[in-house]
Amino acid sequence: MSDLPPIPQTDPHAFYRDHTTEVDAAVTRVLSSGWYILGPEVQAFEREFSESQGLGPSVGVGNGTDAIVLALKALGIGRGDRVATVSMTAVATAAAVELAEAEPVFVDIDPVTLTMDPASLAATFDSVPGIRAVLPVHLHGMPADLPAICGATKQCGASVIEDCAQAHGARLLDRPIGSFGAAAAFSFYPTKNLGAFGDGGLVACRDPDAAERIKALRQYGWGASRESGEVGMNSRLDELHAAMLRYRLLFLAEHNARRRAIAERYIEGLAGIDITLPGSRDGAVPVFHQFAVRTPHRDALAAHLKVAGIGTNIHYPVPVHRQPAYARRKTAPDGLPVTEKAARELLSLPMFPEMTDEQVERVVRAVRGFVR
Repeated sequence: MSDLPPIPQTDPHAFYRDHTTEVDAAVTRVLSSGWYILGPEVQAFEREFSESQGLGPSVGVGNGTDAIVLALKALGIGRGDRVATVSMTAVATAAAVELAEAEPVFVDIDPVTLTMDPASLAATFDSVPGIRAVLPVHLHGMPADLPAICGATKQCGASVIEDCAQAHGARLLDRPIGSFGAAAAFSFYPTKNLGAFGDGGLVACRDPDAAERIKALRQYGWGASRESGEVGMNSRLDELHAAMLRYRLLFLAEHNARRRAIAERYIEGLAGIDITLPGSRDGAVPVFHQFAVRTPHRDALAAHLKVAGIGTNIHYPVPVHRQPAYARRKTAPDGLPVTEKAARELLSLPMFPEMTDEQVERVVRAVRGFVR
């Protein structure tokens, strides 16, 4: 084992260590106000997030899974409908579709960027009827091919809802991620690029009427008189998390820039060895929620790095369509060979904005020491 301090794969506590006074002040502000649910902090965060990201009206909700559920419901997608999405993602993406009473249909991913493959999507539209929405995932902070996805989807009369849980602040063709589809779902899970200190989520909408419907749906379907005009749910971003997210939002651009700098050093330092580095897309500005490399020797590399005191993670070892709860769901006509290969090879290296240059160099040296 290494005598050096361990490097975690991610470190959500680092922000609090660096900003204890300010975060504690935000908490105290809320506790002193006596208003803890859907108050001024949530309203301010919704506005500030939309403005900072260049998005439409936003609605804070309980978590990222609920954000997808509510976006689907607001667009009228539910029982009897199908939603095309990917299997290389957190199971929450598919779970949200099921919670909206729709059925996920899994399409394959692009071998370079690991995001939804528009060709696989088009083939799936041709072979599977009833697809009313498409849910691309901006995996690891890399924007999906939204122009091609939106083009294929529009021809079929379906809606696009972007899963932006890993892509706060990413851009494509000089447009913010979250602005291409009818709606976008964000997660504020603690390890996200913009993370709360617990669960939280948000839906950004193109149509203000959809946003208003989500505001009702997140609280039992209530209108102004607290009567339920339709069946809703309880999914509210609380004041404490909104206050802390408002403060963290001030650092999002800076932290994303640091993630890109770490990724650039990884790419430079690991060039020329027998390992597949994350691919990019023309016109994309990724935010590197994860830096995931690919190698057939994934488990051996992880063990080697563990001995060196370097944390890693296999985020999606079993693709969603191979998990028992989803094994009967439909897939693209040619199956998901790229997804399955990636699931066997992906390994996430340490990635968080508080990493020091020395820590980054340790990771580079350790990986190079394994792959010669």
